[in-house]
Amino acid sequence: MSALLKAAGRNALRTGTILLIFALVATALLVFTFTRTQPTIERSQQAEKLARLDQVLPHSLYDNDLLASHLTVQPDDLLGTQQPSSIWVARRGTEVTAVALEAIAPDGYGGEIHLLVGIDVNAAVTGVRVTSHRETPGLGDYIDRSKSPWIEQFAGKSLTTPAAKHWKVVKDGGRFDARAGATITPRAVVKAVKSALDYFARHRTAIIAPPPALAKETQP
Repeated sequence: MSALLKAAGRNALRTGTILLIFALVATALLVFTFTRTQPTIERSQQAEKLARLDQVLPHSLYDNDLLASHLTVQPDDLLGTQQPSSIWVARRGTEVTAVALEAIAPDGYGGEIHLLVGIDVNAAVTGVRVTSHRETPGLGDYIDRSKSPWIEQFAGKSLTTPAAKHWKVVKDGGRFDARAGATITPRAVVKAVKSALDYFARHRTAIIAPPPALAKETQP
């Protein structure tokens, strides 16, 4: 009996050792794969982010590295955010020319509509893009630029053009077009874009202030 127990113990130890070796090899392979693919994934994500920024901030407005000129701001009701969000600052030389804000329309028909809003230093919209949404295909999804040019109507608009009271869809007495039978979605987007402009107007000085390093470089 003792011999059988010893043999069983040796077998269990051998099996455990083999399983441990397999686990270590599998872990090493995962780590190796991650370290090899992570830079590629990060480059792809950065390229996608820059492509989106280029859609709301014309390249003629800046010559700096947009992705490196990045601010993180705290949640704010005007942005519709509940988590810290991002602002990218465009510069030509040392002068700030525009920014791109992340904003959320919380009241879309299908839920939250995530937006990227470009605004120049004169507080006019340079472009808007929907970055994610769950609106009904064929009905409310026309806010997506890949579906229709509807979103382009915000370019050049500001808090004074049109007047604040006209920042509504036409059905509500405003100046922004919306398709019949699908006004909840555009109504939410119009409201969110105006709120993003309100946010920029309220925080403009802090947003466009030069970073400490740049401020030192430009001192006389």
